[in-house]
Amino acid sequence: MFRDVVLPLLYGLLIFFGGMKLMETALQRMAGPMLAGWLGRATSAPWKGMAFSAGATALLQSSTAVTVLTIGLANARLITYGRTLGIILGTNIGTCLTTELVGLQIGRVSLPLLTLSLTGWAVFVVLGERNQFAPERTRRTLFTMQYSFLASAGFALVMTGIQVMQSIAVPLRSMGVFQWFLDRSADSLWWGFLAGACLTALIHSSAAVISMAITLAATGVLPVEIGIAIVIGSNVGTCITAVIAAAGGASAGKFVAASHVVLNIAGALLFMPLIGQLHAASAWLSADNGAQIAHAQTLFNVTSSLLALPFCYLPIWHKKPPVSTPVAKSPVA
Repeated sequence: MFRDVVLPLLYGLLIFFGGMKLMETALQRMAGPMLAGWLGRATSAPWKGMAFSAGATALLQSSTAVTVLTIGLANARLITYGRTLGIILGTNIGTCLTTELVGLQIGRVSLPLLTLSLTGWAVFVVLGERNQFAPERTRRTLFTMQYSFLASAGFALVMTGIQVMQSIAVPLRSMGVFQWFLDRSADSLWWGFLAGACLTALIHSSAAVISMAITLAATGVLPVEIGIAIVIGSNVGTCITAVIAAAGGASAGKFVAASHVVLNIAGALLFMPLIGQLHAASAWLSADNGAQIAHAQTLFNVTSSLLALPFCYLPIWHKKPPVSTPVAKSPVA
């Protein structure tokens, strides 16, 4: 069991997290320092905040970065409660990009992509060193290309990690514990929901948990409906990051974290009875089991956010937080 399941899983997760961190860091180096200013200017209305934060989360590959910045802006009384709600809804949509890419099952090109990306990164590092005194526009272009290739290398590592984790599919079929879980989940999909929430809270990465579900479903080990339940649970488990970020802070930051929890739990409670319909809709979009889970996550997050958006316009939210504290330093600076 250790050699066939635990070791490949740990090894694959290590590569996955390394790739995610590399991709996140590279993208944040390009856009992160300007994100706080963008959030302040581009969120004049909740729907604008939702649209902007969806794009920012997809670009930075980190809902955590956007959420923590939002907590800082709220603590500084720079945005209203309603605008923070719009940003939170947008981060849920932005996270779908990673899992949609994972659902494409393009892991077979991960090693060539990694080689090409690292080569391109090295070339632009050398060009950057040789053009230190070039015009600002040239240096900025070289800087952007350098980190674009580095982000691409991170994505290739994410795909490689998923390929490694796929090797545990066959041993899992023969494991009594996994079959027990499948039997319980067949009786009640809430077992899958609970597994997704607990795993995500434990490892602080809904992307990793959802990617594992996509991987197992693509290899036929995990039924799609149980995978969708795991996805919905992971959206609740990911709230732990916001709760930790707001702990000990001002009431405004705690409001952001509490809103994150309430909105995600409400969406989960709404869609858990509708997993069959989510499965049918995602199956209409794709015949691949793994892609169906990715599509189901996108449908779930987009629909939940759009349904919650009108509540952001209630008059009660049209005021700035009452407590003023210094803006928390951005984790991407």
